[in-house]
Amino acid sequence: MQKEELIRLAETAMERAYAPYSHFQVGAALLAKDGRVFLGCNVENASFGATICAERTAVTKAVSEGVREFSAIAIVASSGEYAAPCGICRQVLFEFMPEGTVILGAKDAPIKVMPLRELLPMGFGGSDIK
Repeated sequence: MQKEELIRLAETAMERAYAPYSHFQVGAALLAKDGRVFLGCNVENASFGATICAERTAVTKAVSEGVREFSAIAIVASSGEYAAPCGICRQVLFEFMPEGTVILGAKDAPIKVMPLRELLPMGFGGSDIK
């Protein structure tokens, strides 16, 4: 699947975001190694700690469907600026796609593509638990 198509799918997911407090909508399109795509959007909560990010929504949906291997995730935000995953999302993504690619879209800007390991150097994984 092309990165542009993943960005378009992330934009579709972003439109479904529930962000009544921050008004910062985020969408994600997670590409599984088997070719399936799982969409996610951020879902805010008045108790901000209960908010879930778009990236984790997509991962949770995929895992609940029995999929646990991913190759890429595309992310867009309503601000029109690049929106890299937060620290918690980086760690969750590392759990399932340590060698994966992060694709960031922004309005009127080129698509950015980078390895997840660049966003989370020295990531902590299951093999680190002794």
